[in-house]
Amino acid sequence: MRLVWILWIFYVALPVQAEDVVLGLSKDRVAITATFDGSEILVFGAVKRETAIPETPLQVIVTIAGPYKPIVVRRKDKRFGIWVNTENTKIEAAPSFYAVATSAPWGEVITAKQDAKHQVSVARAIKARQTAPADAEQERFTEAVIRIRSDENLYQLLENEVTVDQQTLFRTSIEMPSNLTEGRYDTRILLTRNGVVISTLNTEIDVRKVGLERFLFSLSREQPLVYGLLSLAIAIFAGWGASGLFSALRRS
Repeated sequence: MRLVWILWIFYVALPVQAEDVVLGLSKDRVAITATFDGSEILVFGAVKRETAIPETPLQVIVTIAGPYKPIVVRRKDKRFGIWVNTENTKIEAAPSFYAVATSAPWGEVITAKQDAKHQVSVARAIKARQTAPADAEQERFTEAVIRIRSDENLYQLLENEVTVDQQTLFRTSIEMPSNLTEGRYDTRILLTRNGVVISTLNTEIDVRKVGLERFLFSLSREQPLVYGLLSLAIAIFAGWGASGLFSALRRS
């Protein structure tokens, strides 16, 4: 009898639905060059399962998060006709880029409780990186960051942009803007049913400067004195060249 109970407990402890993600990316590396004007990442994959397809519809969420960096947010108020900084707060870490693509409206793909657990939305992703509890003022500044970066296309919520075929195949494309920060872009795929996450898969996309941009970036970080002298020499040469050109035009 005891053995029966042990087997029963083991059975109910198993996942109800064993579904895993098999993922593909159109590219896992993005090169930033002088002519870089953005990139489109195609995310596609399939759901691997060993049981029959459940009746409840499968939903898919795809997230891409850029490097996290601290930022200082300042609020401006008009004083005596002049806009001045009045208050500021520091957000310990916020993603330089964050995109969320879903297969259905946000409220249908994940519950608020599951979002808090897995930090899927950008607000939850930022909150998860803060060491101190956020007060009402901090929440307002965080909302301002999300609003500003959303206007710059750095934060994206792409509802109904993931196509799911036969509850097995899925695909979506995410536009990455030209002003990307160099670094690792963490990519997640989450499968949900009834708003509950049942499977996740993590990978990454590497975004790097190449060519002349890579050389100048490395030089500015590793040898700032040489970089400064080179910049000064270029500025002097450009000024001398412009002066010579104007003199030639006046003589002609």
